[in-house]
Amino acid sequence: MSQEKIDILSRSLKREKAARKAAEKILEDKSRELYFLSEELKKSNEQLEKLLNEKSSQLKGVFENILDAYVIMDLSGNILKFNDAATALFGYDVSKKPLNVVNLIYHEDVEYAMTSFGSLQEKGFFKNYRARVITKSKEIKWVHINASLIYDITGLPIAAQGIVRDVTHLKYLEEQKEQILKKLEKSNDELYEYAHVVSHDLKSPLRTIDALVSWIRSDNADKFDEETLQNMNLIETTLENMDKLISNILNYSSADTADEEVEVDLNKVLSNIKHTLFIPENITLKVNPNFPVVKGDGTKFQQLFQNLISNAIKFNDKEKGLIEIDFTEEVTFYQFSVKDNGIGIEKEFHGQIFKVFQSLTKREDSTGIGLSIVKKIVDLYKGTIWLESTPKIGTTFYFTIKK
Repeated sequence: MSQEKIDILSRSLKREKAARKAAEKILEDKSRELYFLSEELKKSNEQLEKLLNEKSSQLKGVFENILDAYVIMDLSGNILKFNDAATALFGYDVSKKPLNVVNLIYHEDVEYAMTSFGSLQEKGFFKNYRARVITKSKEIKWVHINASLIYDITGLPIAAQGIVRDVTHLKYLEEQKEQILKKLEKSNDELYEYAHVVSHDLKSPLRTIDALVSWIRSDNADKFDEETLQNMNLIETTLENMDKLISNILNYSSADTADEEVEVDLNKVLSNIKHTLFIPENITLKVNPNFPVVKGDGTKFQQLFQNLISNAIKFNDKEKGLIEIDFTEEVTFYQFSVKDNGIGIEKEFHGQIFKVFQSLTKREDSTGIGLSIVKKIVDLYKGTIWLESTPKIGTTFYFTIKK
């Protein structure tokens, strides 16, 4: 072999050795890199496994400790899992014997249950489902359920889950409440009718006495001395006050009942009051001309404003009396005010004045019912009433009516 070929082979061998050495170096570097990557991946897997175990433990704790029953079932209704509360509610141990949700539905509510299950499959959830279930011991219970589908990673539904709350006691209370309300409504109707009968029966002899007194006065006008005439006047005044008291009691008994609600223009109500109520010359009545239209019973609103305005007139001791009626509009309600510059009310009596027959004065024309009627009407329309007052300066009554 010639020297030239030997040199060529020698150079080729050197290049091959160099290439192999470089390849070995690359392989060694890659192996080292792969080793470190493998170690990091191992650590990451260990951390993920630890985290997964922690989360699984947490979820298991949550599942078992939910106060309400928690149920997981497949799409055929087979129960896959009960938490402790569900086992206690239904009485079944699904870990020992298979159970389908159909066996838990009370027979009269099966159709409703199927409709709700159809809604679950269509929408993926349902809320506020309330129906009866039957337990293993054949006890019928009312339950409230919120349920949703469970999906796999591809978005396909694979199961359903639900929170089931036992509302049997609540349902019983609701039925009791309904029965009590019906009885109360019946009692109120009977009381209202009784109040009308008593009013009529009491007013009838009063009218007779009033007529007799009038005849006696007329027949003996020239025979009575001044003292007797004063006594006759006192009898007539007493009869008149008794008539007012009976009327006020009847008004109070009917203040918390309303006819069918209609739109009531309060401007017309107040205009009517100004024309029918006696307002002394020394008292000025200022009314906001842009009062709203509200829904309710016009007669009730007439009673409400008339009683407040009458009180403001009655208890005004100023040479120049002033009564201002105004309102402000809020988002969900109107706030009304009746302000006067009268005698005022001590703060300690602010709560007392709304009680029936609680009059702070001994005036013959004050029965102590007016403000209690006002309070009942405001309560009827789910409003509130309060006052601000300074003795000898004046009083402002505020009340609200929902829109």
